[in-house]
Amino acid sequence: MPQRKPSRGQFARSKSPRRWERPARGGERTARSDRDTVILYGWHPVTLALGNPKRRIRKLYATENAARRLADENIALKIAPDIVRPDEIAARLPPDAVHQGLLAEADPLPAPTVDTLAPEGIVLVLDQITDPHNVGAILRSAAAFAVQAIVTTQRHSPEATGVLAKSASGALEFVPFVTVQNLARGLIELKDRGFLVVGLDSAGTDDLAAVPLREPLALVLGAEGKGLRQLTRETCHVVARLDLPGDIKSLNVSNAAALALYIGTSRLKKAEA
Repeated sequence: MPQRKPSRGQFARSKSPRRWERPARGGERTARSDRDTVILYGWHPVTLALGNPKRRIRKLYATENAARRLADENIALKIAPDIVRPDEIAARLPPDAVHQGLLAEADPLPAPTVDTLAPEGIVLVLDQITDPHNVGAILRSAAAFAVQAIVTTQRHSPEATGVLAKSASGALEFVPFVTVQNLARGLIELKDRGFLVVGLDSAGTDDLAAVPLREPLALVLGAEGKGLRQLTRETCHVVARLDLPGDIKSLNVSNAAALALYIGTSRLKKAEA
C-alpha cells in the first residue's frame, strides 16, 4: 500500500508524540531535549543508523530525492518513510542544519557501564565538554581510531542526538557512550579495571609522546579554556601535554583528541611489536 503523503506544512502524525519549542525568529522550530528519543538527520547519520541492528527507528522522513537515492543505493529500510518536502524537515531542526532530505526519530542505543568495559584498547573520557560540535568531532575521531567507548558525565555533557549526531557523521553508531554521575569515581573504576588513566592538559608535566603507555588506556580531555578540573587531574595516574612545535601551543579539543589518539595508538602498536 503506498505511503500516505502528509498534508502541506506538517508531518504525518507520529505514534510517539514530539514536543516543540516555541518557534524562533523566522519560524524555525527546534526539538526539545527528550532522552527517550534521538533525532538523527543527514545522509550518513541516518543511513548508518538504518544499517545498525541495535538501533530501533521509530519514524523516518525523507524527501522524494532522498528516498530515490536510498533505493538506488539499495539501503535496507527498517520502516517505510513518510515522503515530505525539504522545508518540512528543516522546520523541525535548528537553523542552517544540513539534513540532506533525511530525518529519523530513533531510540537511544544501549549504553554500557564502566564495569562492563573490556580491559583492553583505548577509551576516551570527557570532562565537562559541552559543545555538541566538539563532542561529535571527537566521536568521529574515536570511531576512526577504534576507541572502545567514550565516558562522560550525565550532567554537563550534550545528548547523543541532533547536532552531535550530525557532527559525528554516523560515528554514533560505532562508539558507545558510558555515562557516570561522578567523573572522579568513574576514573577510579577504570583504574580498578586496570586502565592507565592519562589526563591531557597544556600544563601537563610530561610530553604525551614520552609517557610510557600501555593497554588498557584511558585518555582524559577537558573543556576548552577550563581544561581538566582539579579533582580530575588528581585522579589521573599522570597528566601529560601535547608538545607542539609552532607558536600556538594549544588546539581545539577535538583536534587535540585526534592527535592524542594518533600518538596513543602508535605507541601501543610499537609496544606490541
